[in-house]
Amino acid sequence: MKITIFGSGYVGLVTGACFAEVGNDVLCVDVDPRKVEMLQRGEIPIHEPGLDEVVQRNSAAGRLRFTTDVAEGVAHGLFQFIAVGTPPDEDGSADLQHVRAVARSIGQHLEEYRVVVNKSTVPVGTAGVVYETIAAVLAERGRDIPFSVVSNPEFLKEGAAIQDFMRPDRIIVGSDDHRATVQLRNLYAPFNRNRDRLIEMDVRSAELSKYAANAMLATKISFMNEIANLAERLGADIEKVRVGIGADPRIGYHFIYPGAGYGGSCFPKDVKALEYTARAAGYEATLLQAVEAVNERQKQVLFDKIRRHFQGELRGRTFAVWGLAFKPGTDDMREAPSRNLLEALWNAGCAVRAYDPAAMSEARRIYGERPNFQLCEQPMEALADADALVIVTEWILFRSPDFAAIRQALKQPVIFDGRNLYDPDYLREQGFAYYAIGRGEQA
Repeated sequence: MKITIFGSGYVGLVTGACFAEVGNDVLCVDVDPRKVEMLQRGEIPIHEPGLDEVVQRNSAAGRLRFTTDVAEGVAHGLFQFIAVGTPPDEDGSADLQHVRAVARSIGQHLEEYRVVVNKSTVPVGTAGVVYETIAAVLAERGRDIPFSVVSNPEFLKEGAAIQDFMRPDRIIVGSDDHRATVQLRNLYAPFNRNRDRLIEMDVRSAELSKYAANAMLATKISFMNEIANLAERLGADIEKVRVGIGADPRIGYHFIYPGAGYGGSCFPKDVKALEYTARAAGYEATLLQAVEAVNERQKQVLFDKIRRHFQGELRGRTFAVWGLAFKPGTDDMREAPSRNLLEALWNAGCAVRAYDPAAMSEARRIYGERPNFQLCEQPMEALADADALVIVTEWILFRSPDFAAIRQALKQPVIFDGRNLYDPDYLREQGFAYYAIGRGEQA
């Protein structure tokens, strides 16, 4: 099948590459000439395990191409996927300017029937906005060309996006048009072979499903962080509590890990957008407000522990930070807890020596060169002349370090663990002052 993808960012590139991987003819359209040139050379502008191989393989086979030519894109694919960004506006609402721009472009160049697919995370009612925008442009052209608009939200996890697309938990298709639904079912047939994962529903329910899914996951994280903070004050160990409640199948073990707060491009943005949608509908979403408030407070927890341990005397100190990305498996630092920590330390007069397996270039792009921020090539290098080690991202290579070497490298044997990677009793036996999240002792 011929597929056009508008937007070659995270969602668009993964979607296009995976559709090409099963034999489709995919053309990705992007307004950024530099990004298109990079992709045409086989260079991937984002860090996602396995994506570079899939893109390069299918580009070489001619099944995946990149262009800035919008007219070519509209002419190419029966399926016109909209996978552009919907950044948060100042009031928390999703900014639909890029979605509207793509809809106008489709209307300007449409010559025959197309299925327009909203892949971007968009508020309820956006499919109607897209339909009306295309219809208005066609009316201006004096043309009556049939088209369908459907919602097909993505459920990709950064760091596991290829697997999520190729072996999805579910494929949601929101459509009020039977013809379009049948065509989407045929398109997704290669990903739907051993059991039927495709769930059909109306458009507005599909749009809400994406926001509801992310809000539910964010809620679980904030809930566990709330309980972790309570556990510290009650002398309980949140890791034992986690195992105890996770054994209940109604709760389960997924997304109940306490930590330094959630970040990334989805959870913060989508919780705010859903909260805004609720207000616009005349409903006060109190729970969503609490989820967001708890998360913002949690991002300050590590710094608060550091400040208490050093009794407020932070100026002139140096801290080693392991982990900058908001989660393992990505270089994404959007809304990452590490950013709150770095900026708080700098404001307190501290220097930072940091290491991350993937996000070093992104950190350099965000903060540039500054005398109080050094990016190190190896984890142990970051410990040199540091007063303490702070762990912010749970990369696998941090799970079993040489604690004797850490103790020797640090000025003081102090570890602040924002992801509960280590056993508190063992660390204290090794001579460390060890502060985790919700493990029975407040820093």
